[in-house]
Amino acid sequence: MLVVKKYIFAVSIAKVRKIFGIYYRYMSAKKKVLVGMSGGIDSTAVCHMLQSQGYDVKGLTFITCDTGEQAAVSAKELAVRLGIEHHTVDVREEFRKSVIEPFIESYLSGFTPNPCVNCNPAVKFRLLEEWADTLGCEYIATGHYVKVVQQGSGEEKRFYIVTGDDHRKDQSYFLWRLTQQQLSRLVLPLGGMDKPSVVEYLKNNGFEALAKGGESMEVCFIPGDYRDFLRENVPGIEERFGGGSFVDNGGRVLGKHKGYPFYTIGQRKGLGIALGKPAYVLKINPAKNTVMLGDEQQLVTRYMLVDEPQWVGEIPQNLTVRVRYRSTPIECDAPVAVGDGRWLVRLHGDASAITPGQSAVFYSGNTVVGGAFIADQRGINQWIPKE
Repeated sequence: MLVVKKYIFAVSIAKVRKIFGIYYRYMSAKKKVLVGMSGGIDSTAVCHMLQSQGYDVKGLTFITCDTGEQAAVSAKELAVRLGIEHHTVDVREEFRKSVIEPFIESYLSGFTPNPCVNCNPAVKFRLLEEWADTLGCEYIATGHYVKVVQQGSGEEKRFYIVTGDDHRKDQSYFLWRLTQQQLSRLVLPLGGMDKPSVVEYLKNNGFEALAKGGESMEVCFIPGDYRDFLRENVPGIEERFGGGSFVDNGGRVLGKHKGYPFYTIGQRKGLGIALGKPAYVLKINPAKNTVMLGDEQQLVTRYMLVDEPQWVGEIPQNLTVRVRYRSTPIECDAPVAVGDGRWLVRLHGDASAITPGQSAVFYSGNTVVGGAFIADQRGINQWIPKE
């Protein structure tokens, strides 16, 4: 009888070991993904969705500025609730050098920057990749409302960003500088969803309080007006640049401005000058400390200069371009090099308020095929063909 009991016990242990062995192999085989967590609606939904799809999910939160400390706490709490491994990394010093300082310098140069376009490849996705390697994750994921598709194979294989199904939330404009390596590892669960569906998903999965939260700030390190941010970070900015002249397109002085860094192309409100009719910012000249004003029609053009163009593959024939986030794509020709490191783009329709420092993002249908920075437009007339 004792021998029989020992036999049964040995068989039971063997079964347990077998079961745990299968479980271990299953867990080891699960695809590992590192999610950029902000503590908000979108990234939390991504974590939950990927868990439900069988991924081994880990979370990573960046503290890019002082206002990000609370977001990191929220992300940590959500990770605990989700039962996933979570890491927080303080990148404030690097973020300031790579994003904030160029942002400030751009305004001081008379441009209007888009910090997300610089942050995504240089900070956010680069660090996501590095941490994914450290943590043994094959994939990285974010809550962006876009898709990634693969075209071709072998040496011809390319990864492309495609606009999200929710055109009100589509963020393809900000991601044109991501590398092929980054795109090849990127998982984007929200690309085929709209925002209300994501909110409803969270409500249905026990995150009702989070689902009631608002949208994140447009610029993560600026809680209010960028002009106040410049005042806080550039000592004496008003004394240095205030008192310059508003001028018309003929050079006639119209009045005094508060400092050219406080204005952007196309701006109408908050100019601080009354001309008896609506006036818009047409040009900014830092060298002369002038801000040119004119009427709305003077902002319209069918040509623009860009620099630093980059393409995913061969340039297609059927190009459109967005000149700012959420602007309507305009049919255009491929950029042509004109010298001075700049390229001329001919538009097939009217564009308004071409703004140096913003991005020109090129599409073929819904697919991002390239991008460039909108350059200083001074001297453009010398390259526009005479009709």
